[in-house]
Amino acid sequence: MISERGRGTTRRRTVKSRSRQTKAQLDALVAEATVDAYNEDEQLTGLYTLMDEHLAVPFESVALGMPVKVVRIDLADGAIVAVCTAGRYRQRIPILDLSLPDPPPDGAQWIEAYRHWQRGFWG
Repeated sequence: MISERGRGTTRRRTVKSRSRQTKAQLDALVAEATVDAYNEDEQLTGLYTLMDEHLAVPFESVALGMPVKVVRIDLADGAIVAVCTAGRYRQRIPILDLSLPDPPPDGAQWIEAYRHWQRGFWG
């Protein structure tokens, strides 16, 4: 948050992340990923494929309050998951449950597109 002083009061404004996409941009990404999909499973596969191609891994994140390294992504149980390591431990975590670092890794817009799709883009 950045404070701005004016007229004796303090106002705050939030600095938006550079990776934030507009609804129209997210719609376009989802449409690109699902153009040839006939059902929800095929849509998920399309989103996974483009995320796998464009998301720069590894990257650091936090899961359950612990620092982790996302080493790859995968499809598991009808969701896109991040394969995370912390020391000698390895765990699959739904990618939407991870916080992204600032700045986010290249290709993070595909995570936002997946989140948008999960909220009911197809309809």
